[in-house]
Amino acid sequence: MCYFKQWRWARTKVRELRKLGTSLHAVISVAISRKGPWHLSRTLATQTGMTNKWLKDQGLLSVKELWVHIHYPAKAR
Repeated sequence: MCYFKQWRWARTKVRELRKLGTSLHAVISVAISRKGPWHLSRTLATQTGMTNKWLKDQGLLSVKELWVHIHYPAKAR
């Protein structure tokens, strides 16, 4: 959602999602939508482009991985 909010204009959303490999038809329908960034971040076009691997490469931490490391330490396994 934060990336979608950063890409403020429809042209930027199209350009960035196309770089990530999302189809043009899906990207355009999302980019010109008037729905909010939270709603659009859960669409197929956004999910296919912004994969977990891409987000990890961007430097974002996974809340799930942090939770697993805290609740299931390596010595307890």
